[in-house]
Amino acid sequence: MKIQLKFFASVREKLGCSSELLELDDVSISAQQVRELLIARGGVWAEVLAPNRALRMAYNQQMLNGDMPMQNGAELAFFPPVTGG
Repeated sequence: MKIQLKFFASVREKLGCSSELLELDDVSISAQQVRELLIARGGVWAEVLAPNRALRMAYNQQMLNGDMPMQNGAELAFFPPVTGG
């Protein structure tokens, strides 16, 4: 399965990349499990995507909770909460 990952704002800046194509053998994986796989890389990945950090996720440009199952060809985006004034 292939999932297009996108990183925005401070997440992109800290990771040093704006996108990545993630290839997985597992065809039944949730958005939260993808996040956990990225955290397992360690280093800056673990810091930026840590469970205690405020972080939003979107699946095919729709906000989601972590339980959403991923499908082949999906886009999963990570970004910090946005505030406005």
